Amino acid sequence: METTKKELSYFRLKLENYLGEHFPEMLSDKPFITARADEALSTYCDAVAQGFSHPEAETMASEVLYRGLHFSKYDTLVSILENEFEKELPSPLPERLSPILLDNKAVQSIFDKYELTDDFAASPEYEKLYTELTGAIVLLIEVNGLPTIGGENMT
Repeated sequence: METTKKELSYFRLKLENYLGEHFPEMLSDKPFITARADEALSTYCDAVAQGFSHPEAETMASEVLYRGLHFSKYDTLVSILENEFEKELPSPLPERLSPILLDNKAVQSIFDKYELTDDFAASPEYEKLYTELTGAIVLLIEVNGLPTIGGENMT
């Protein structure tokens, strides 16, 4: 029983760490975290029982743990802020602003137009999403009276 508890804790911590880095908006979803960690533990135990090595079982459990979590809205926003607004928003501002942007209805409505699968970043649609989000961020910056893009108002 103690081993099971330790492994469950391992998968939970692994998932929470990953969510904290790539999906901070999901960290409060405790039922999802518990269910996914339990599913990963079950996959790991089943794999070991079927004769797979521990590293193979770990790989299989990780596939379950991270299923559907390879494309991150948060990472996309951080990337846009870092790439397109580097002068206006030096580090660590992109990481701090991205969760705020995720709560913005205009930004969410742009994401909602796309089917965000695990391999979405490799699709032709990604460039459209990137461009639309960049435009929305420019508008939000202008509406909120932040420094003009391009740095004209920066000292």
